[in-house]
Amino acid sequence: MANDRATHRVVVLALDGVLPFELGIPARIFGAARDASGRGLYTVTTCGVDGRPVVTASDFAITVAHDATALRTADTVVIPPSHTMRALCAGSGLPEEVAAALAEIRPGTRLAAICTSSFVLAAAGLLDGRRVTTHWREAENLRRTFPAVRVDPNVLFVDDGDVLTSAGVTAGVDLCLHIVRRDHGSEVANEVARTCVAPPWRDGGQAQYVQHPVPKTAPTTTAVARAWAADRLDQPIGLAEFAASARMSRRTFTRRFRAETGLSPGEWLTVQRVERVRHLLESTDLPIELLAARTGFGTAESLRQHFRGALGVSPSSYRRTFRGPDLRSR
Repeated sequence: MANDRATHRVVVLALDGVLPFELGIPARIFGAARDASGRGLYTVTTCGVDGRPVVTASDFAITVAHDATALRTADTVVIPPSHTMRALCAGSGLPEEVAAALAEIRPGTRLAAICTSSFVLAAAGLLDGRRVTTHWREAENLRRTFPAVRVDPNVLFVDDGDVLTSAGVTAGVDLCLHIVRRDHGSEVANEVARTCVAPPWRDGGQAQYVQHPVPKTAPTTTAVARAWAADRLDQPIGLAEFAASARMSRRTFTRRFRAETGLSPGEWLTVQRVERVRHLLESTDLPIELLAARTGFGTAESLRQHFRGALGVSPSSYRRTFRGPDLRSR
């Protein structure tokens, strides 16, 4: 978590060829995160490799006030994507000046790569053995170029502890909101999302954005069924009932559901229920048994098993982190 007594310092590394939209995401998201008193929870600094103007992927350059020495002060480093760097890292390797810049980062600093900036971290050897993601168009290229990296092309972002990676463009928003949520809880992250008019959490993975041949007759969406289920998470929802809410056979529903969300209906329900549990753990002191009943897990043991499987921590540990030590243990 970010230090409660001092603002968490985010340094954004702008490399030549940077995409301007993605470059602005960290400042917009982290800059909107505030505590109950209105105090900013993060400071965001943008730096280049050498402090000179950075050429962007558009028809303009940007002037940055800091060089790579700013990375020494970072608690979190975010690298937005650069088509130029992606091509170099997938070909001739990491440019010397970029390697020198990355060497300024203190050990243990959290790293976040938006979209294809995963190539930069991979070329620096920082992703070896890690599970990561990138834009679905470049996933196979990343896997082929850096075989020691475990590439998952199906998700919007991957949180691997001190290294986080995201898919393309707006998945960078998802990733930064996730970091805020991880640092300060859902209430702060949700307020940031509202301020930025962005969804606080998006369902599914990249599969829903991968190009497929468009059929002559567009298939019926499963969105109505998902909305129906979201209102009934406290109740048992079987596949037959779920499919019937979309007026589809189970086979058709399952196929279309995965195509649209990247998840099976059962996996999607578990994700929604875990998110509901997270919110209730942060906002109430209800006992685990009651939370299990309210979120459709049925039993406290089932809730604990699914929660730990999704987040890697127990519900009681999560509650202590985001609600403080004054609440009784669950």
